Amino acid sequence: MWGSTLDFTSNRCISNPVLSSTSPPLYDQLAYTISSTSSPSQDMGGGSVFLFFLVFHLFSSATACGGCVHQATAAHFTSFSALSVGACGYGSMALGFSGGYVAAASSALYRGGVGCGACFQVRCKNTKICSSRGVEVIITDLNKSNDTDLVLSRPAYVAMARRGMAKSLKKLGIVDVEYKRIPCEYSNKNLSIRVEEKSKRPNSLTIKFLHQGGQTDIVAVDVAQVGSSNWQFMSREYGPVWSTDRAPVGPLQLRMVVTGGYDGKWVWAQKEVLPVHWKIGSVYDLGVQIADIARDGCSNGHTEGWK
Repeated sequence: MWGSTLDFTSNRCISNPVLSSTSPPLYDQLAYTISSTSSPSQDMGGGSVFLFFLVFHLFSSATACGGCVHQATAAHFTSFSALSVGACGYGSMALGFSGGYVAAASSALYRGGVGCGACFQVRCKNTKICSSRGVEVIITDLNKSNDTDLVLSRPAYVAMARRGMAKSLKKLGIVDVEYKRIPCEYSNKNLSIRVEEKSKRPNSLTIKFLHQGGQTDIVAVDVAQVGSSNWQFMSREYGPVWSTDRAPVGPLQLRMVVTGGYDGKWVWAQKEVLPVHWKIGSVYDLGVQIADIARDGCSNGHTEGWK
């Protein structure tokens, strides 16, 4: 269920945003601001309102190039084992995402882990070997190599080929591609969380988000006891993983701030998400689906749609 909506409009698109590693993460600043209020609809003081809108605007600008087409290069992993140790922390679960169609992304797309779970359509530009439809992949890892912008799983890489041309495509190794961000679709699955191994009841809680739909980023997470207005903010550890050492005693409910392009929205689960005796390794359904699509504007030579 959606909460209040905040919209922003700009006439430019910032591609390849750079996040400072020395400054406090913006999502932590935003989480602190959100946690100072008991309800998404409650009035906030002037200073909090200013910071709330400022941080939202910065995040919206940083993700505003979602649908723009970018020119890049791509290679492929030589084994599946590399996919199970990705920087996003999905582990072996990554092998089951989108039929194994996953990828490691450059730092510009990985965005300090905010880009984990984002979906992209990629197609190679060699029209003799590759089809025009390309392939859809989910980001599960950081590509630390400077040789290519994307490293695709082998199934995803060969899926770009025309019928009968998979071997020829693999022989090329590195190919020129174009890509754009697209909405993730999980028609039969709600947004869910997995309780990570470092959690310890009752107060130390670390969760990993799964099945995040739409063309969106989760930029803040709060947790509270069911029925309480005393929300406690969580901090992003890396990628889709958030934690707090001050979790209330269960049962627990969650609320998130989700951005997509120029839009920002509250999303919260109107039910118990974690029981009193939540279990490490268990996956819990939030009962909500995210389907928003970013409203983008392209500049700096980037275009909307395939050429």
